[in-house]
Amino acid sequence: MADLSSSSTDAPNDTTLENCLREAEELKQEGNEHFRASQWNEALVSYRGALARLPNRKESQTLPIDEADPDEELDLHPPRDTKGTAPEHPAIDPPSELELECSKARAVLNANIGACLVKVEDHKGVVEACTQALLDDPKYIKALQRRAASNEKIDTWSSLSRAQEDYTALLELLPPSSLQLAQVKRSLQSLKPRQEAAQKRETDEMMSKLKGLGNSILGNFGLSTDNFKFEPNGQGGYSMNFSR
Repeated sequence: MADLSSSSTDAPNDTTLENCLREAEELKQEGNEHFRASQWNEALVSYRGALARLPNRKESQTLPIDEADPDEELDLHPPRDTKGTAPEHPAIDPPSELELECSKARAVLNANIGACLVKVEDHKGVVEACTQALLDDPKYIKALQRRAASNEKIDTWSSLSRAQEDYTALLELLPPSSLQLAQVKRSLQSLKPRQEAAQKRETDEMMSKLKGLGNSILGNFGLSTDNFKFEPNGQGGYSMNFSR
């Protein structure tokens, strides 16, 4: 197993990174075999083990990954060579080629973890895994698609808003010839009424809880929340009136 116990001031050397990538790739291929056999939990163990072999992502390091085949559910191919890119912050040294390969490997593994979690219907886990993938590559098509779909499944006001953001990003990233564009547009169209319904539902639930809390306090004074009326003030807020 590769040794990543270097000090915080010393980056892993090339030999260490090569060993990390080799071990991670072996575990990734093991995970792919489990995935093909519909062994989701076993695949998760392999993918997470592979991820643990890699160094942590640097905060400033991101990697643009080429668009993958939209018909391919997982990134099942070995890593490809990746050329260096300019850092986000000029004061920080650009990542080496091996560091960029680690970045791509992390993104792919997190996206594959997300694919497994889709199968076991852990949609919050999918969102977390795909978010990690997107930290390494903000333009990762598959991670955006999986995160958006899982946020739809979660079906809260905030999750639907985040799904809308991801679908909007996909509209900009997908090429005009992509067969997925039509589905993304349909998803966006269906989100607005669902967001409004979720907003109303959650607002009503919150107001109901607040009303119950208010009544428990006001009851000590012979009052209830029904004694207080909230009316729009015409300036985007509300005015409160008391009545017995």
